[in-house]
Amino acid sequence: MEKKGKTGMENEGVIDTWLRKHRLLYVGATKHPFILSISDGTIDISSFKTWLGQDYIFVRAFVPFVASLIVKAWKESDDRSDMEVILGGMAALNDELEWFKKEAFKWGVQLSHPLLPHKPNQEYCRFLESLMSVEANYTVAITAFWAIEAVYQESFALCLGDESRTPPELKETCQRWGSEAFAKYCCSLKHIANRRLKQASDDELKKAEVALLTVLEHEVEFWNMSRSGS
Repeated sequence: MEKKGKTGMENEGVIDTWLRKHRLLYVGATKHPFILSISDGTIDISSFKTWLGQDYIFVRAFVPFVASLIVKAWKESDDRSDMEVILGGMAALNDELEWFKKEAFKWGVQLSHPLLPHKPNQEYCRFLESLMSVEANYTVAITAFWAIEAVYQESFALCLGDESRTPPELKETCQRWGSEAFAKYCCSLKHIANRRLKQASDDELKKAEVALLTVLEHEVEFWNMSRSGS
C-alpha cells in the first residue's frame, strides 16, 4: 500500500490539496466579478482606476515584505536557489512601480497626496507587515507570497483567453500578470513552498494554511473594494 504523508495527498503537493479543500474561496479570489467584468468587456473604468491607485499603494508595501522574505530565505532555506528566485521577483517590482506611474498618468489617476489606502487595503498591508515579523517563519511567508502572486496570475490570465473580450486599452495590464513568463515564476514559487511544506511541522502547516486563506480573503476584499470604490 502506498504510504501517505501527513497531508494525505503527498503526490499532489500540499498546496494543491489545500486548493481543493478551499476551492470555493480560491475561485472567489481568481474569478471575481471585477476580473470577469474585464474579461467580458463590461468593466466600469472608474472601478479600474480605483484598483490602479489602490494597487500602487499595495505594491509599495509589498516591496519591504519581499525584501524581508529574501532575508528569511537566506537564514532559513535549505536551498540556495530560493533566494535567487525571490530576488528575480524583487527586481521586477521596480519596473512594476514605474508601470503604475505610467498607467496612472494615462488614466488621470493621482498617486501622490491625497491618495490614501481604503480600509481593505490597509488591512491587507497590515497582514504583510505581520509576515515580516520574526515570528512568521520562512515556510509561512513563502506560502503567502506564492498565493499573492498566483491569484493575480490566474485572474489576469483569464482576461487573455480566446473567449475574452477584454478592452484593448486593458490588455497590457492583463499581460503584465497573466503572461506565461509570470506563470512560470509562480510555478517556481509554488515548488519552493511545496518543498518547505513537505518538511514542515504540524504547527507550521496550520499556520501556513491560515496564511493562504488569509491571502485569499484579502484578495476578495481588494477586488470588492475596487468595484465599490471604497
